[in-house]
Amino acid sequence: MAKQSKKSRLGVFGVKPVDLFSSLKLELSALIVCATAIAFVMCWFLLKFGWSGWIAMPLTLVVALGITYVFSRGITAPLRQMRDVAEAMADGDYTVRVTIDPTRHDEVGQLARSFNEMAEELEHADKMRLDMIANVSHELRTPVSALQAMVENMADGVTDPTPANLESILTQTQRLSDLIAFLLDLSRMEAGAASLNIERFNVADFLDETVEPLEITDGGHAHDIQMHVPQDVTMEGDQDRLRQLFTNIIANALKHSPDGTTVLIETHEDTNNGTIVTNVVNFGSQIAAADRSAIFRRFVKGKSGPGTESGGTGLGLSIARWAAQLHGGTVKVVDDDRGADFEIILPKYHISQD
Repeated sequence: MAKQSKKSRLGVFGVKPVDLFSSLKLELSALIVCATAIAFVMCWFLLKFGWSGWIAMPLTLVVALGITYVFSRGITAPLRQMRDVAEAMADGDYTVRVTIDPTRHDEVGQLARSFNEMAEELEHADKMRLDMIANVSHELRTPVSALQAMVENMADGVTDPTPANLESILTQTQRLSDLIAFLLDLSRMEAGAASLNIERFNVADFLDETVEPLEITDGGHAHDIQMHVPQDVTMEGDQDRLRQLFTNIIANALKHSPDGTTVLIETHEDTNNGTIVTNVVNFGSQIAAADRSAIFRRFVKGKSGPGTESGGTGLGLSIARWAAQLHGGTVKVVDDDRGADFEIILPKYHISQD
């Protein structure tokens, strides 16, 4: 009930602001000039018709203050709305918005629109956070239940600790380890941790080492990972962080590719800009231009299609972007008629952020 009453107070300011100007300073200046002019004319008429100056002056001041108050309410109405919206958001209600005339382009109007964008982002983050809690609970429960069942069966003598059974236990513990690693990376992202161990390495060798375990875990999906990487390209960076970047991007391409299709990894050196450019392409699927930015937001999961897998925590691509940004690079989806093309651009030489 408290939230509802607070929401009902939003948007009740009906006085129209001064919409003829695109600057708040001009609006306030025009308001002062108009109020002063009206007060001057009124005072002149009152004095002309024989009113005492001791009466005419206070009366014109009251009228000027009244005019200023009425019109200033319209100018500052969004500020009061933002106050109420902020209070509602502090109580956990992220659905409220500031009501603003779309034709208003002064500083207050721009601030109100930016405030609404922030509120929309917070609403999305809160929803994704709740979804993530549910997803993590499910992801944790599944391997833990499997581990408990297998260990209990072994303890009761129902099953023997054969290599196959131990391999199943190892698989479940690896799932737990991966999930914990994702959560730790999320904590580092939130804390802004950016410690890097910079070293020079060969890009082709690095990508070979990164792709090898992905080919093993790809299992029976029969994806063909083709690599076109020059053998003489080197760069500087933190290999652990960059391995997170490339592992998440390549794993995402495999996850959203139908079985038996090709995933292409192309790398070249852009000598003009001093960067290493890598494109990871999974053929057949496309990502709509409107969704290309959203997929890098935390907790956003890609849509699955026929022959593709979904699931996960929705953190992989956001962690990949974070790792790229730590190195002063970028990762984005670019136009490619062949399919979904993730382009990773990293500086060849590390530039200290200090």
